[in-house]
Amino acid sequence: MLNASFHITVASIRDLPADSLAEVAFAGRSNAGKSSAINTLCNHKRLAFVSKMPGRTQHLNFFRVDEGRFLVDLPGYGFARAPKDQKHTWQSLIGGYLADRPQLAGLVLIMDCRHPLTELDRSLLDWFRPAGKPVHVLLSKSDKLSRGPSLQVLRQVRQELADLGLDATVQLFSSLKRDGVDEAEGRLRDWLGVPKKNPAQGERAG
Repeated sequence: MLNASFHITVASIRDLPADSLAEVAFAGRSNAGKSSAINTLCNHKRLAFVSKMPGRTQHLNFFRVDEGRFLVDLPGYGFARAPKDQKHTWQSLIGGYLADRPQLAGLVLIMDCRHPLTELDRSLLDWFRPAGKPVHVLLSKSDKLSRGPSLQVLRQVRQELADLGLDATVQLFSSLKRDGVDEAEGRLRDWLGVPKKNPAQGERAG
């Protein structure tokens, strides 16, 4: 498991940590299971707050994985209860970060496997494409579908992203059943440059 701890909450681009070497951002439609995925991958129950109120995460939350290496929890999109001016501020923050952050190594996009590639998901992918950085899609809540239908969704999403010409990989994921955790963790370690821990040494000190 990744060993992450809360580092900082950022409400403005100018407040992004200057000592960062590599970052992986987590994005997803509200209620897609983003916070649960972060908590599962970091073996932590409340690292990222799981809210029953969509749109609760309003800033960029940085979680430190290793020296200068962070997971970044982006505000969920698609929520309806926030005032329009507040939404605009959040969108500006997300857009500026995704487009211009040199330390951003890749984007993990969380989609509910029962409702993949919504219009909002497609908009985010189109928005992120010019950054030229890889995307890894977690089809969350895969335990809600039986094996056959979940594999069908996996093939469908892979094909559609390939047709769009995106540098994207896709996998099934379940926070509840912990399915797909090793694959997702491997992708994060690769992007962040954090090696797999040696059982004799424990996690690399940071």
